[in-house]
Amino acid sequence: MRVLAIDPAVRNTGYAIVEGDQNKQRAIDYGVISIPAKIPQSGSLAAVRTGLHNLITQYEPDVVAVEAIIYVQSVRTAISMGAARAAAMIAAADSGLECYEYAPKKIKKAVVGNGNADKAQVAFMVRALLGLSETPPHDAADAIAIAIAHLSASDPLKASILDRKRI
Repeated sequence: MRVLAIDPAVRNTGYAIVEGDQNKQRAIDYGVISIPAKIPQSGSLAAVRTGLHNLITQYEPDVVAVEAIIYVQSVRTAISMGAARAAAMIAAADSGLECYEYAPKKIKKAVVGNGNADKAQVAFMVRALLGLSETPPHDAADAIAIAIAHLSASDPLKASILDRKRI
């Protein structure tokens, strides 16, 4: 299975194309769609959608997995993240792809073994698990972790722990 995993944000959306199953995964591509602050939010959301659409066209994933929205910093942050998440979901829907969401703590638990792991721990573990030669940028590492969680969810025992939701 090939997964496009997305860590949505208005300015720096992490993405990863990961292929495999619950036992073995391989990163095909990963990175960050970065949008300059001078571009208005509406333009940024359009750029995120277009960037993801281009990745879908290039890599032809079977499914899309995104990080669920959590309320941690402020209402403004939650709304902004929700808008970026919507841009990602629209890109998936335009291509006829199913989309699944995973809570951040569940993703960290699946990849690091600790739902409260910090970004550096997540980046270290995705590098180790996939045998990458370099540590990915944090937003890309988060997207890789989302992909690993999604592929792990195909194991019936892990699926219930990850609380996989089709959206």
